[in-house]
Amino acid sequence: MNLDEDVQRLLELIKQAGRPALDSLPPAEARLAYAAGRTFLQPEPEDVAQTRNFTIPGLGGAIPVRLYRGIGADPAALLPCLVFFHGGGWVIGDLESHDQICRRIANAAACAVLAVDYRLAPEHKFPAAIEDCISAMRFAVHNASEIRVDPARVAVGGDSAGGNLAAACALVARDTGIALTHQMLIYPVTDMGMSHGSYQRIVEGLPLVAGTMKWFIDHYVRDETDRLDWRASPLRAQSLKGVAPATIIIAAYDPLADEGRAYATRLELDGVLVTCAYFSGQIHGFVSMGKVLRASDVAIDLAASTLRASWT
Repeated sequence: MNLDEDVQRLLELIKQAGRPALDSLPPAEARLAYAAGRTFLQPEPEDVAQTRNFTIPGLGGAIPVRLYRGIGADPAALLPCLVFFHGGGWVIGDLESHDQICRRIANAAACAVLAVDYRLAPEHKFPAAIEDCISAMRFAVHNASEIRVDPARVAVGGDSAGGNLAAACALVARDTGIALTHQMLIYPVTDMGMSHGSYQRIVEGLPLVAGTMKWFIDHYVRDETDRLDWRASPLRAQSLKGVAPATIIIAAYDPLADEGRAYATRLELDGVLVTCAYFSGQIHGFVSMGKVLRASDVAIDLAASTLRASWT
């Protein structure tokens, strides 16, 4: 493997620690194990101008969210806004797991970030998560004055499962007349079929491999019909024409690598502007491992710069 040197050191540390594979644990224990890794993997969270926790209405009840405003932001200013959906395979992760990333983006992109604590599987199967994310996207646009954001400058984004949810939200936005400025997709899941070549290549020796993804997907979807639904598999949408411009970040050593590239190609073929960054030595999840992987800062700065460009 031609892994980045930082990744090689990380893998050795994981091996020495004897960290169990997430797919060897029941969901409740996997959530605890994932949370325990934050101190080791993530840098100290940056200060921002403001954070506020509250709830918004959703189809399944109140949805917890956290609003960030970037450092130096005028409290009265209507900021551009990224509606952010955390990764974790629709099973793990929460507002805390991605707090550091949201703060970084809010500062680097000089924006507001609305982070969404959507319902998790297996307690809440598909389409619960995407329903909550659609509700949050609509809230950011239709209640913009309430949270001091500019309704004409709203983007969606997320990593992994969150990238999947953001891509689906972008399709919903197109079909319901919501004019998003951008979609930020960090190693997104785009096809639940698990048939792309990277699923055959990435099978062992890394924190996320094909078997781990199967564990996540099996907890999330109810049946084959769900897997084929474009809200779960955006790559299977009939057309991507007219969705918001996209930034897609891909890690080479990731079972999701090939479907991320396929989604970028589909977007371009359907006339959507795409910035696609391929990190050849990186693994899935590297963006949230900035304490040990220096490429994390590069990826976040790229995502922030494309967001800022979409708002000018």
